[in-house]
Amino acid sequence: MAKTIITAALTGAVTPAGYKIPETPQQIADEAYDAWKLGAAVVHLHMRAPDGLGAMDQERFRETIRRIRAHEDCDIIINCTSSGASKAHPATDEERMAHHRELPGIEMGSYDAGTFNWMPAGVFLNTPQFLEKLGDLYMERGIKPEIEIFDTGMLGITEHFVKKGHLPTPCHYQFCLGVPGGMSATVEHLQYLVTHIPAGSTWSAFGVGRGHMPILFAALALGGHIRVGMEDNVVFGVDESGKKILATNHMLVERAVAAVRAYGNRPATPAEARAMLGIPAFDGPAVRAALGL
Repeated sequence: MAKTIITAALTGAVTPAGYKIPETPQQIADEAYDAWKLGAAVVHLHMRAPDGLGAMDQERFRETIRRIRAHEDCDIIINCTSSGASKAHPATDEERMAHHRELPGIEMGSYDAGTFNWMPAGVFLNTPQFLEKLGDLYMERGIKPEIEIFDTGMLGITEHFVKKGHLPTPCHYQFCLGVPGGMSATVEHLQYLVTHIPAGSTWSAFGVGRGHMPILFAALALGGHIRVGMEDNVVFGVDESGKKILATNHMLVERAVAAVRAYGNRPATPAEARAMLGIPAFDGPAVRAALGL
């Protein structure tokens, strides 16, 4: 059986309020542990300030990671965002990188490979200077970049930083489709992106909102990996009357596991995912010691 890496993106910086989104470090850690038990190999972490809005809060990252690693049986790969600020809690470039520089236990980090107009919210800014520093930091710290691609031009930006020695290879791409201002969540767009990355790369994909299921199934059909979770999608489906069924992370991960198995693949374990992504083997006792556990 082929192995599919499932990433659980539990809460974003701009996911709307009023849904069952984990916000506190304890809630996020609990849902990360649950996602791992269901079959996710990677958990993608954002933090929320006490007011419920996205924030690049280093201490909240620390607390969440400690709470996840307090489960001695849990070896899920921890992937932390570098772009979790909000208008209420803006962050400098240094604040976007501080947790990756300072905290133990982070194995992957997001790398949003360009700037674009995130409609209608404003400009999602990732300057060349920031991307150079972030790539260098990831290489220095041994953190695997998750290169987030929202549009085709970002493939060229990634190629530039690889050639200049600011990103390691082989790259792991996360295709982010359906964000207003980026590429729409169509199978055609996903296929184009997949055919334009270097041989030997790994990749994953997700579609926002209504694009969630089409991109999930297309990613499986094209031989990629998948990301699910309430950062990207807060509606599970509709009932017989047409009423929306609100999602939970548990529901989304559980359905992803079922889809992988129905396709004939098997969810990759965290150990298998590390081998596939080129991440060093997990040393639980050393990580817990570094976190003061």
